[in-house]
Amino acid sequence: MPELIKASTQEHLDIEDIRDDYVVLKTGGVVAVIQTTAVNFDLLSEIEQDAMIGAFAMLLNSLTFPIQVLVRSKRLDISKYIDLVYKVEQQQKDPLLKFQAEAYRKFVQDLIQTNDVLDKKFYVAIPSALTTAKELGSSPLDPIWRLFGMHKRQTSVNVEQALKRANNELPPKIDHVIKEFNRIGVRSKRLGTQELVELFFDIYNPSSIHGQRVRTNVSDYKTAIVQPAILEE
Repeated sequence: MPELIKASTQEHLDIEDIRDDYVVLKTGGVVAVIQTTAVNFDLLSEIEQDAMIGAFAMLLNSLTFPIQVLVRSKRLDISKYIDLVYKVEQQQKDPLLKFQAEAYRKFVQDLIQTNDVLDKKFYVAIPSALTTAKELGSSPLDPIWRLFGMHKRQTSVNVEQALKRANNELPPKIDHVIKEFNRIGVRSKRLGTQELVELFFDIYNPSSIHGQRVRTNVSDYKTAIVQPAILEE
C-alpha cells in the first residue's frame, strides 16, 4: 500500500504560526516582539552617559519576567543609492554642483570598498514564560531561547488556546517594556503580524533581496513548495 511521506522545510522551523501580532512556537509558547531605536552612547556627555546607565539599570530592575534582547546586523547593498546619486549628478547644469555630486559619489564608492555598510536593528522578545513553564514543566527561560534555536517541541499545539492565554498574560508586560524604554528616550513599537512575517522571512532568507516585501497571508508560507513523495511497497 502506498505510504504518503509528509515533509516540508517548515517542519524544521520552531514557529508554529504567526497570528494576531504574536509568534506561536512549536513548544506551545507565545512570543511578542518589540523593535526599538538605538542611542549613540559615545556622543553623550559623561553626565548623560551616567544618567543613561542608571535609567537602564532601573529598567532592568523593574522587570519581573524574562526578556531577550536581539541585535541584528545586516550588510546593505547600496548600489541603487549610488545609481540615484549618479542620475542626480548627470542632471546638474551647474558645473560646481555637478563636481560636488561626482565627488560625493566617488567618496561613497571608495568608502564601501573598504568598509561594510551595516543596517543594525534592535529587538526585544517577550515570551509567555510562566504559562509555558507550567504547561511544559521546564525553565521559564526556555521559550525565549527557542525563538531562534532548535529545541524539543510538542507533538501538537493548540494555537487558539495558546493565543488566548497570551492575550491575558502578555499585554501588561508589553506595555511595561515599551513605557520603560520610552522613559529613557528609546522609542519602541510592537511588531504586527506582517512585520513579524517579514522579520522571520529575512532571518531564514539572509541572501534575499534587500527590502523585498512578502505577502500578508501567513498561510502561504505554511504550504510546502516540494510536494510529498509517495513510496510504493
